[in-house]
Amino acid sequence: MKKFVQEFKEFAFRGNVMSLAVGLIIGAAFQDIVTSLTDNILSPLIGLLVGQDFGYLEWTVLGVSLRYGAFINSVIRFLILALVVFWIVRTMNRLIAKKESEEADTEPKRQCTFCMTEINQEAIRCPACTSILDLAEER
Repeated sequence: MKKFVQEFKEFAFRGNVMSLAVGLIIGAAFQDIVTSLTDNILSPLIGLLVGQDFGYLEWTVLGVSLRYGAFINSVIRFLILALVVFWIVRTMNRLIAKKESEEADTEPKRQCTFCMTEINQEAIRCPACTSILDLAEER
């Protein structure tokens, strides 16, 4: 039981899990903003074109009301949230790639004498051709 509790602590307080929790909380708050934007601004503006409040558009079939206006509002909310999440992930990926490329540029490089692939200065074996490199010969 002690080992289980320790493993759970390591999992729960790992950086990625905490980041995920913060992201979920911020995402829930952002969802309220997008819902308000859709219901209070976009839906009435689209409603001007239709002639009534867009969120309350419905179609009655055999006594059953199909609220397609509310469904379209939900689709608009989803598209806005998906676009924002895409933009955030794309920006983060670009920042990470930029940082990794800057770090890669600072590592000293040399060429493998067998396959001429650029490798790290400290490498003992070439990652491309797996040849064993003689460090004494190159230095």
